Amino acid sequence: MTDLSSLSEADAANRLMRLAKEIARHNKLYHADDAPQISDADYDALVRENNALEAAFPQLIRADSPNKVVGASVAASALAKVRHEKRMMSLDNAFAAEDVEEFVARVWRYLNLSEGEAIAMTAEDKIDGLSLSLRYEARALVRAATRGDGEIGEDVTANVRYIADTPQSLPEDAPDIVEVRGEVYMEKAAFVALNARLMREGEAAAQARGETFDPESVRQFANPRNAAAGSLRQKDASVTASRPLRFLAHGWGVVSAVPAETQFGVMKAIESWGIPVSPRLAQCADSVALLAHYKAIEAARADLPYDIDGVVYKVDRLDWQERLGFVAKAPRWAIAHKFPAEQAETTLEAIDIQVGRTGKLTPVGRLKPVTVGGVVVSNVTLHNRDEIARLGVRPGDRIVVQRAGDVIPQVVDNLTREEKRDAYAFPDHCPECGSEAVAEEGEVDVRCTAGLICPAQRIERLNHFVGRAAMDIDGLGNKTIREFFELGWLEKGPADIFRLKDHRAELLGREGWKEKSVDNLLSAIENHRQPDAARLLFGLGVRHVGAVTARDLLKAFATLPALRETAQAAHGGDEAARAKLIAIDGIGGAVVEALGDFFHEEHNVAVWDDLLSEVSPPPYVVEVKASAVSGKTIVFTGKLETMSRDEAKAQAEALGARAAGSVSAATDLVVAGPGAGSKLKKAAELGIEVIDEGAWAEIVKSAE
Repeated sequence: MTDLSSLSEADAANRLMRLAKEIARHNKLYHADDAPQISDADYDALVRENNALEAAFPQLIRADSPNKVVGASVAASALAKVRHEKRMMSLDNAFAAEDVEEFVARVWRYLNLSEGEAIAMTAEDKIDGLSLSLRYEARALVRAATRGDGEIGEDVTANVRYIADTPQSLPEDAPDIVEVRGEVYMEKAAFVALNARLMREGEAAAQARGETFDPESVRQFANPRNAAAGSLRQKDASVTASRPLRFLAHGWGVVSAVPAETQFGVMKAIESWGIPVSPRLAQCADSVALLAHYKAIEAARADLPYDIDGVVYKVDRLDWQERLGFVAKAPRWAIAHKFPAEQAETTLEAIDIQVGRTGKLTPVGRLKPVTVGGVVVSNVTLHNRDEIARLGVRPGDRIVVQRAGDVIPQVVDNLTREEKRDAYAFPDHCPECGSEAVAEEGEVDVRCTAGLICPAQRIERLNHFVGRAAMDIDGLGNKTIREFFELGWLEKGPADIFRLKDHRAELLGREGWKEKSVDNLLSAIENHRQPDAARLLFGLGVRHVGAVTARDLLKAFATLPALRETAQAAHGGDEAARAKLIAIDGIGGAVVEALGDFFHEEHNVAVWDDLLSEVSPPPYVVEVKASAVSGKTIVFTGKLETMSRDEAKAQAEALGARAAGSVSAATDLVVAGPGAGSKLKKAAELGIEVIDEGAWAEIVKSAE
């Protein structure tokens, strides 16, 4: 959260601008793309920061303030657009009991009620689903539409007809025109079953094509909300029909005749028409009753059949709702009381050590399975040796687990730390090959010292070598690499990949491999006989040499043999060679040492020579386009939203610019994303031009 006490008006305006853009991006990811990148808690923190800034600097409230925007604009899709006759609003949030009490007090003050006059409210669980409006005319369903940006949504009528909870017609006592609004969702058990079915279908399809099945090729849904949204927003209604979607009503829009005088009464009328409402919908006399119902729902949360993320409170009397009205995007008469990140207790049954491609030993906790946030968690990362020591965890401990960002499970507390048992002894030898495992000076990670001799590292390095950011060879997934390695076909290293053609007959005799799939794989491998030199270098997994560093090195040396010769000379004490490497922008002492160590190891040199006997990477050449930034030095800072930092630097290089890591008097342009800090301040001090990511995209586009 931004410290308001030391914030200038200029800094506040800048932060509000960045918050507006960041929140808008996350709104689009959540509402339009069904692909959220941050947790609800992290999103809510951004909104709270924006609200605090707007309260402190009301003169700076922007036209695109998140408080004036609902959902996200509907992107281009195959679904028709629908304008809602009555806007579909969102809700303001409460995060603590004090927030709820203030909400009730605010309503009381707004209505100017007499001392002691109670405000009855309804409370119901807030389903984490996709908002939907059902319009009935003459009691027949005529249209179903998603919320979209609140004013324009997508027409999903054909798909909604396959949801059993959305009746095609209403009984005679229903109004002539009524829009019932609620959430489309998928139950937890149905979500698990759907992902399992998609995996089975993917395997069957691969077998029918005569290909080896790679589980990573199956797109599975990340959570029930994504599954519900993806299943509803289908061009082909038969896909929706095959998915187990449900609907729960929580309100209404346009209605020709309101069937009751209270929120609770109307919801019960909707239920009587055959449309489900929450079984946990209750009337509460005051804030004490509201909070008690919140606690009851929170306690039952893990056992509910669907995911929820809070409890919604609404003023019960409709005439009071009418008086209270709306603010920019939300009603004054309702609020969502959000849950904190969900936690659960369980037992740490074992600690396993996994060995990665760089030899890093990563401890993984094996848990007695427990449900956290609607997901069964049985494994949890323990990060490293220091984290285990900090938590004091040992097999047999009772621990508290939380899904960080509602996604990654982590241990947040050890409940049996004080029990007198021996501390966990982190291994000092690799569990895969028995070689010594040590932590280098200044590092917390413990690594196996065996390098490519260690089988675990060899498999992980092979996976890295064929991966998308490196050689990008289709058909060689993790499962296939392990299969070939265990057969002894990849014993010597990555060069053996290019000798797999010698095993064609044997491969045809193996289960799951047909002539077409074998030929496709071998063809993909042959197409990489003249690989990009930077990708090849990155694929070898030299420590500290990432994709950008590999490109920087090859830009300076053009060929791999030239790079090797200089690195070996530097390792042997040649100061001129070392200086040549250090002079490359972005190359520091750690990279120089890592290159020297790599080429000093005989086994690595043997792998290198063997690989270059099979492939012939041409000299590395960067194609440069004429552009407005040719010859300029550019610094990227902050969080880039539409591309990775590596991609941005590659774009700059392709436009004839130099991507630097720090701002100085030699800098010509700074591209700043959300969260830009000291570099942005330095640019302002030096009078350097600063643009945002959108302006950078225009520069790139104009050079095409």
